[in-house]
Amino acid sequence: MSTTEGVPTARLVRRLLLVVVAMFGFGFALVPLYEVMCQAFGINGKTAGAYAGSQTVDETRTVRVQFLATNAAGMRWEFAPLQEEIVVHPGASQQVLFVARNPGERTTTAQAVPSVAPARAAAFFHKTECFCFTRQVLQPGERIEMPVRFIVDRDLPADVHHLTLGYTLFDLADQAPLARRGD
Repeated sequence: MSTTEGVPTARLVRRLLLVVVAMFGFGFALVPLYEVMCQAFGINGKTAGAYAGSQTVDETRTVRVQFLATNAAGMRWEFAPLQEEIVVHPGASQQVLFVARNPGERTTTAQAVPSVAPARAAAFFHKTECFCFTRQVLQPGERIEMPVRFIVDRDLPADVHHLTLGYTLFDLADQAPLARRGD
């Protein structure tokens, strides 16, 4: 039997295969582990997504919704909400605008990633229209206003009086372009 530095080859291969399987399993475990950690620490709450239903408005209750905008590392756009916060009645449809401007000298593509805090309230935040659903392309010097339409669900837990909707804007210059249909 051949050896490599005193360890039989077959035994070494089994150990290496075990390491590969363990790494593969760890990769799959990261997603649920990430979800548990985010929930435990109340960070990176994902919004409930598009909402097709309708609700009656709860005029007896108000919720303060704060808006944040940040740029990821390397993103040069100017990016901000037009309003820092609004007070809403659960069940009422709302719209706010975010503004983006490309101060650079080249056309740039970006994508916004949303999060809601506290994370346990994210399932009750329904976006009906959002600039985060699509990539944004701005020419040099171009400025756009991007709407977000949303509804805070009437079933939001009664002890939640404040929500924060945050967006992080990522530069997609290093991303591979989307494949065209039929390619």
